[in-house]
Amino acid sequence: MELCTRTFTSFLLPISAASSSSSVAVGTEQDRLPAELKVTETEQLKSTVKLHVEVPPLVCEDCYKRVIAEFMKQAKVPGFRPGKKVPEDILIGYVGRQNVQKATIESILRRTLSHAMTSVTGRALQDSVRIVTKFSEMEETYSSLGSLRYDVIVDVAPEIKWIPDNNAYKNLKIVVEIDSDIDAQIASEQEFKRRYKSIGALKVVTDRGLQVGDIAVLDISATTIDQDESNVKTIPSAESKGFNFDTEDGDKVLPGFLDSIIGIQRGESKSFPLVFPETWNQENLRGVHAQFNVECKELFYRDLPELDDSIADKLLPGCSTVEQVKDLLLQRCLEVEQTAREQATDNAILDQISKMVEVDIPQSLFEEQGRQLYGANLLEIQAKMKLSEQQLASLSSPKAVNQYLAHQKENITNLIKQNLAVGDIYRRENLQFATEDLVKEVENSIAEFKRQNQEYDEERVKDQVQEILEGAKVLEWLREHAEIQYITR
Repeated sequence: MELCTRTFTSFLLPISAASSSSSVAVGTEQDRLPAELKVTETEQLKSTVKLHVEVPPLVCEDCYKRVIAEFMKQAKVPGFRPGKKVPEDILIGYVGRQNVQKATIESILRRTLSHAMTSVTGRALQDSVRIVTKFSEMEETYSSLGSLRYDVIVDVAPEIKWIPDNNAYKNLKIVVEIDSDIDAQIASEQEFKRRYKSIGALKVVTDRGLQVGDIAVLDISATTIDQDESNVKTIPSAESKGFNFDTEDGDKVLPGFLDSIIGIQRGESKSFPLVFPETWNQENLRGVHAQFNVECKELFYRDLPELDDSIADKLLPGCSTVEQVKDLLLQRCLEVEQTAREQATDNAILDQISKMVEVDIPQSLFEEQGRQLYGANLLEIQAKMKLSEQQLASLSSPKAVNQYLAHQKENITNLIKQNLAVGDIYRRENLQFATEDLVKEVENSIAEFKRQNQEYDEERVKDQVQEILEGAKVLEWLREHAEIQYITR
């Protein structure tokens, strides 16, 4: 495939006011041309097509005549009554030959572009068309030859290649990892335990050290261990003042931490070494040997009521027995688990199909998808906190958006591949959704934009909603035809 190596100054549509004459309205996009254009199409990288357009003199002359006729209507030439025909040479002298030429070239571009794009109709991506030939080059060609040549770059819908073949998405084998925290049985037991503990009174421990079941208020600091003292560094993320530590959550802290402070009393300090495991969330701390210093500021135990039906209403208002509380909590957790399981399944399916396709993503599609994601994030931030005009302007600046596109390149690319794969499956399997669902979701989306005082394009909103509904149908189809295995981690 040919790559464009020349350096162009983009001349973007709609044609901007290059001169005082550019506001002259001449021609329409669907005009019948007096002669055929010569269009040469060249495929390029990233699903881009270059169109080299040659406009014959006959078309250029017709556009020139239209421009002159329009100026004749608009110009107020001294010595001539409005509407009276002005000799062409006098009109050109009044308007300016260069302005007439600029207006003619813009008329040619407006009239011919839609004809030149015929070969990519239905494939061209919205807002991706740009004329890349310098305007000065077009002026020079028109002045010397009475014809026009220009190059158009347009991004087209990328073609999807399934690996190993077009049936790759059928009969998927998916392994879905489910976090143990969302296991309904485990989660409901933990929630019951949390509620039971919450109705107990905290009392100060005075006659013993820390034991499992207590709550301690701790000041914690940590440093790295190194034989060379000059290399010893503090570990800021491990430091905490007034940390409320529930010993029943000992499995959620650094392994060995709870065992190291068992028996500590109020006002006492302890120092001990620990090693951050290789599975620790913070990568920079994995395998690090650290020296911890802990001071116990306060020590409490829970004075819990008898666990019987008399406290059922306190555990969950409206309940009369402990068993009823447990049953209702389990039901709630089962609903949460089902939702989380479905989401995890969808994510696993989308992740797998994105790895099964090869696609050359055009830059305009990447930027559009990235800007949509960034806009959604901005809406979410606005919903959570009130942003000042200065903060909003800063977050909406081109610099902020471009930084987001750069940092999220991999995620945006994967999302585009998922969307394209889903769209391809939707068409291949002839799936459909109800029209009333589309209407309802579009109305809901527009209402949300209005509530947030955000500008929107109704057609784009409709396209986005349609993609979502198509995606839901495809995921439903894939779940039905996939072999899915769930494992708890």
